[in-house]
This record gives sequence, structure tokens and C-alpha cells, in this order.
Amino acid sequence: MFRLVLLFGMTLLVGLIPLNETFAQEDYDKREVASFLTQLFVDRNDFLVNQLPESINKYYIHTEKVSLYAYQMELRRGKYLNTWADKRGIQLIGAEPTIRITRFKKDGDVAYVSLVQTAKISYDYNTVYPRPPQSFGVGTRHALTLKKIDGNWMVLKEWYLDPLEENSELIADSPVGFPHLSPDNETSQSKGRYNRERAVAYANKYAGLAWGAGNNNRYNSKYKDYTPLGGDCTNFVSQVLGDEEEGGGLQKTRNWRSGSKAWIQTDAFEHFLLDSGYGRLIAKGTFTEVTESSDKHPHGAISRLKPGDVIGYTLNGDTDHFSVVVGQDANGYPLVNSHTADRYRVPFDLGWDKTTKYILVHIND
Repeated sequence: MFRLVLLFGMTLLVGLIPLNETFAQEDYDKREVASFLTQLFVDRNDFLVNQLPESINKYYIHTEKVSLYAYQMELRRGKYLNTWADKRGIQLIGAEPTIRITRFKKDGDVAYVSLVQTAKISYDYNTVYPRPPQSFGVGTRHALTLKKIDGNWMVLKEWYLDPLEENSELIADSPVGFPHLSPDNETSQSKGRYNRERAVAYANKYAGLAWGAGNNNRYNSKYKDYTPLGGDCTNFVSQVLGDEEEGGGLQKTRNWRSGSKAWIQTDAFEHFLLDSGYGRLIAKGTFTEVTESSDKHPHGAISRLKPGDVIGYTLNGDTDHFSVVVGQDANGYPLVNSHTADRYRVPFDLGWDKTTKYILVHIND
């Protein structure tokens, strides 16, 4: 195909430019990389279940330090998840990913890719009385640099935020009998100032990239996304509690409103929630302390939370994260939704360890 250039009123023939071939090559490159990444994420999720390193080590350049680090991160992630499952009497039975490429750039034998992953993770309980298989959803954002070596794409470098990359040796043991099936966990039908049913529905609809979430896996567009600014978890919980159209409908205040410090920052939100009377502290403690049976809490303090209540996560005295309680699984394990990273009906302690202190807050109806 000839390309014509108009210069000072004259049309010049500048040569034969194979534009169709260029477009075809770009499309081929994208499809080739997309095919590689699809298989990469399938095998990485399969590794979470089968724990066979040979299923994923072929994707990494072991002579490159940054690539080796990315590979070791996947090993740590798999070890943490499986160690956690063992301690909770759970067996992982499936992990199914879907990816969507949001940015692609190729420069010679190097490709730069941004993508989002939506994954469904399924598990069974190792119990005398069988329970139906359970599933939860996770969503992550990835930035990868790929390199082509001997005709094959390899992962040169990768970054993504996922709290499953924790020290597996620090996972707390479960108290005997945990999780406890509790009769106190039903969503309140109260018609008071806080609408729990709508709050839980909001948390499920806008859980973002996590499998199971609604709204085409997107956040509520009427609120700013604070993920690039340090995290969106508290902003999300505030929406669940305070959105007047779809959420719990708690009345906003001068200090707690969209974009305010108390709305988006963990420590400020915690103080507001407890000082305003909107929330009541049930208990604060380690995993063992909030799950063990006591005279005050026969099913553990964690069982006193209802769908629509919230959990704070404290590390070294600093509140680092908030999630929303959305129910229990078939064996009584409390489940939460959150942003950064996106979670849908995930066991409340997954991604944390025995040094974490949990702040259990009941939202007053």
C-alpha cells in the first residue's frame, strides 16, 4: 500500500509502506503474548492446588535475579496458602483464573504488560460429616515484563499486590472446634438506621476484580479509587456502611463523608467508628484470642459478628486494613469482602498471621 503525504499543496509519493503487514504483526504479537499469559496463570493457579514446582519453574529465567524473585514469590504464596489450609482442616480442590490485559507494549524481544486476574479458589473440609465444596474469589493487578528467549516468552519481572505472600511459619493454629457454627450470625431484619441487607449486597456487588463480585468486576464509579494512592480498603468499607442509594445508609457527618480522612484512612476510620457510636467493639486480639471459646463468647468472639459488621487488622500497633463481614461458609467460617487486594467471601484471616490483631466491630443498628 502506498502512503501519500501532502506537503505545501503537493502530493508526494513517499514509498511502499506495508501498513497491513505492520498491523497484522502487532495483532499476532498480542495474541501470542495473551496465549502465553493465559497458560502461565492457569499453571500458576494449578500449582496452588497440586504444589508441583515443575509446573511453573519453566516460565522463569533462573539466571536473572528479578525473574528468580518472581518465581520464589509464587512458591511462597503456594506454601502459605496450603499451610493455612492444613491448619484450618481444609483441602484446596481447585483454582480457576481469568485474565484481562489492560496494557501491551512490545519492544523487540521484550514485552511490557499490565493485566488483571480474577480467580476462583475452591476447597473442601476434612470433616467426618462432609460439607459441600466452598469457593471464594480473589482479584489482583499485575505488571509484567516478558522476554523472548529461543522463541519462547519468559517472565523477566513481575509486580503485584497480594497478601497471600506471607510467612507460612507464622500462621496461628486453630483452637479446638474452630470454626464454630453459631446461631447468632444471621443478617438482622431491623429497619433501624443501618440496613444490613443492603450493606452486604453492596459489598458483594462492588468487590471489584474478585471472582463472584457483581458490576462486571468494577468498583462503584461514583467514588474515587484510592488503590494507586496506598489502598482502597477503608474507602470501600465506608461506602458499604454509608452509601445512601445502595449501601447501609448510615448518615454521613462533617468528618465522615466521601474523601474525608475518616472515610479513607484506616486509623481515622477506626477512631470515628468507635467514638461516634456507629460501631461497638466486641473484641480485639490475635486469631487465637478472637476464635477460642470462653464463658463470655461460647462460640468465640468472632461468632458475634453479623453480616454487615467490620473487621480491622492491626500490625505492630497500627491498623493496616479493614474488611466487611458478609456471612459464613457451610462449616461456620466467617467470610469477608474487601478491596486492595480484592476479595469476595474469603475466610477472614486468610493473608494474615499470628502476629495480627483483629478488631471486631459491630455496627449498631
